[in-house]
Amino acid sequence: MGMDMKPRISVLTLGVSNLENSLSFYRDGLGLPTEGVIGREFEHGAVAFFNLSGGLKLAIWAQDDLAYDTGLPKHPICTTAGSIGHNVLRREDVDDIMRKAQRAGAEIIKAPQDTFYGGYAGYFTDPDGHLWEVVWNPQMLPSD
Repeated sequence: MGMDMKPRISVLTLGVSNLENSLSFYRDGLGLPTEGVIGREFEHGAVAFFNLSGGLKLAIWAQDDLAYDTGLPKHPICTTAGSIGHNVLRREDVDDIMRKAQRAGAEIIKAPQDTFYGGYAGYFTDPDGHLWEVVWNPQMLPSD
């Protein structure tokens, strides 16, 4: 009997071109809590972790180091390969976070607008082109 994979995703890692720039974007720009870059004492080990809700962590790691660690060739980031959804409690939080992201250097991909399912959402990309959706969905409000 094989063991079923339990849904225990604990770290979401983004490959970034410049660790310091991305640290500044996520920590200073978006206000995500972090202890900053750790692991510099290891070759290819420098990484930063941000605490998200529910014990989930966001990690940023140089794309060069991710490619080195996996043995895969480095490819440009594909913005439409996926998106990270950030759900908010109030409709106006979408506008606030999108403004904050833009001030931090994000590119606004889609300005906040009403969605087909009765919510309100917008998209931005981080400095490397990773796509984030900021969402107010009355059917899926965050518990915190």
